[in-house]
Amino acid sequence: MNFCSWKDRKAVAADLRPIYEAPTAEEVARQLDVFEANWGGKYPSTAPAWRRAWSEVTPFYAFSAAIRKIIYTTNAVESLNRVLWKTLKTKGSSPTEEAAMKPIFLVIRNFEKGGRAVREWVAARNHPAIMSAGRFDA
Repeated sequence: MNFCSWKDRKAVAADLRPIYEAPTAEEVARQLDVFEANWGGKYPSTAPAWRRAWSEVTPFYAFSAAIRKIIYTTNAVESLNRVLWKTLKTKGSSPTEEAAMKPIFLVIRNFEKGGRAVREWVAARNHPAIMSAGRFDA
């Protein structure tokens, strides 16, 4: 949303929503064409940026909508990285490898993810087991 003016953000976000919620890559392409027809004159670089990154966008559509929603909204890894970075940046250097690993171990052990539980996790948790055919146990 950094590409558009403040007054257009709600309208642009509303037109981007069908792209994110599309069930297939083909529907994404169609919705992107609709977005480009509406906003291509005012923001000509947006749709081409999506098309340049098409190989990074389309693999997500191999997953079900429930899994994609979890992928889009999960910040647990970023949250853990932030807590680790905050702890380690004040630490400085350590005399041994074991001394360096102790604060990392303690941070990970005491890490509590804040926020709410992931919505629709029960419905989504069986999809990896189905897709990977025995490599993942639900």
